[in-house]
Amino acid sequence: MLAAHNLTVQRGGRAVVRELSADLPPARITAIVGPNGAGKSSLLLALAGLIAPAAGAVTLDGEPLSSLPPRRRAQQLGYLPQGAEIAWDVAAANLVALGRLPWGDAGTAAIEGAIAALDLQALRDRPVSRLSGGERARVLLARVLAGEPRWILADEPLAALDLAHQLALVAHLRACAQAGQGVVLVLHDLALAMNHADHVLVLKDGALVAAGPPGHALTPEIIAQVWGVRARWVRDGGVAALVTGV
Repeated sequence: MLAAHNLTVQRGGRAVVRELSADLPPARITAIVGPNGAGKSSLLLALAGLIAPAAGAVTLDGEPLSSLPPRRRAQQLGYLPQGAEIAWDVAAANLVALGRLPWGDAGTAAIEGAIAALDLQALRDRPVSRLSGGERARVLLARVLAGEPRWILADEPLAALDLAHQLALVAHLRACAQAGQGVVLVLHDLALAMNHADHVLVLKDGALVAAGPPGHALTPEIIAQVWGVRARWVRDGGVAALVTGV
C-alpha cells in the first residue's frame, strides 16, 4: 500500500498540498484529478519520494519513503514526469534500457517487453531527436516499464498520444494493475478517469475534496464544486461521456 499521511508539500514558499491523507490501493489504477494548480503534480512527486514533505509522511507498505535507500526506492517506484527532458541523443532502445539502472542488470526480457507494449519496434534504432512528441512520450514511458517497478507513477502520460496509442497504453496499464502493480496517473481528462480508473483522488487548492470509485468521486455535484462547471455523465454501452453546460 502506498499512502499519504497528513501530507503537506511546499513549493516556492507556499503550501501546494495541504494536510492530505489518502490510501492508494495496489493492483489498481488510481487517477489524480483536479483543476490547474490543484497540487496534482506536487502530490505525485511526494508519492514518488522526489520531494520531501513539509509535514506528514508518505509510506510504502507502512515504511516511510524517507527511510528507503534511493536505489531500493527506484526499484519500487517508477516515476514519469510531465514533459521530461532527454539529455542524450541515443537510440530509442538504449533510452528504454536505462530503466534497468536501479537493478544493475541488462534485463533484456523486460526491455523488449516494454518496447513491444508501447509499439516501439519500428523506432528502436532511431535517435530520440528524430522522434515526434508522441513517440518520445512512449519511449520515456517504456523506460519506466522496463524497470518493472511495483508502482508506476505517471504525470499526464496520455497527453501527447493519439487516440489509438492512448487506448493501447490504457490497456497495458490495466494489465499491469491486474498483474499486481499499483498504477497512479495524473489526468486532466475526466472521462478517461471515469472509464478507466478504479480509484480517484479529486484535488482543489491542494486539498483532497473526494476519494473513491469514479462514480462516487466524479459526480456532477463534485465537478461543479471543484471545476465550477455544470456537467452530467451520459452512458452508452458502459462507456461514460461528460456533457458540459447542461
